[in-house]
Amino acid sequence: QVQVVESGGGLVQPGGSLRLSCEASGRISGVYGMGWFRQAPGKEREFVARIRWGGGGDILYADSVKGRFAISRHKTKYAVYLQMNNLEPEDTAVYYCNVVAPGTVNYWGKGTQVTVSS
Repeated sequence: QVQVVESGGGLVQPGGSLRLSCEASGRISGVYGMGWFRQAPGKEREFVARIRWGGGGDILYADSVKGRFAISRHKTKYAVYLQMNNLEPEDTAVYYCNVVAPGTVNYWGKGTQVTVSS
C-alpha cells in the first residue's frame, strides 16, 4: 500500500502565508512527479502545481497561483512542499497531494483545508 499524507493547512487572513507538506510512503517503487490540486466548495478539483522527479525537476503552475505559490521537493524522500504567499479568499479550498508513479498510477492524499478569511 501507498500512503499519501498532507499537512499544514489552516485559517489565514488575506495576504498571509501557509506552507503545505506532503509525503508519500509505503510500497512505492518510484515517482514521476508530485503535485497539488485543490477543490473549493461547489467547484471541480483543479490543478495547482507539480514538480517532476527527473528531467531537471521541471515545474508547472496554474496561472492563478503563479508568482504567489512555490512548489519544492525533498532531496531524498518522496515529499513535496507548497509555499503559499499573498493568499486570497479565492484560494480557500481543500488541497490534495497527487503522486504519479510508474505505470501512470495516481495516488491521492485525503486533503488539507486551507481557509483564507478575515
